[in-house]
Amino acid sequence: MNASAAAKVFAELGNETRLAVLLLLIRSGKEGLSIADIQSHLEIPLSTLSFHIQALAGADLIERERHGRMVMCRPNFDVLNEAVTYLKRECCVGVPARRRQAAE
Repeated sequence: MNASAAAKVFAELGNETRLAVLLLLIRSGKEGLSIADIQSHLEIPLSTLSFHIQALAGADLIERERHGRMVMCRPNFDVLNEAVTYLKRECCVGVPARRRQAAE
């Protein structure tokens, strides 16, 4: 994952509703939930939910699959793991000290 992709993922997760949707889908596992089930759990208007699902799908955080009139949403664990790995690869690598310039 590059910095641009990571920024998009984390930007989308900076919204409380999107985070709630994603956490609910993570708890549901690989099977996912229908949009109706998500709406029922979170008790938000369908138009609002659709907007947030579109944003999460745009960042590849969730996958959608249509079954007739029903749309199933699933977390994209590959992208989630890549995002966590992106953050963790910088863990404890150190930061070089910068020298202060003497005041003139």
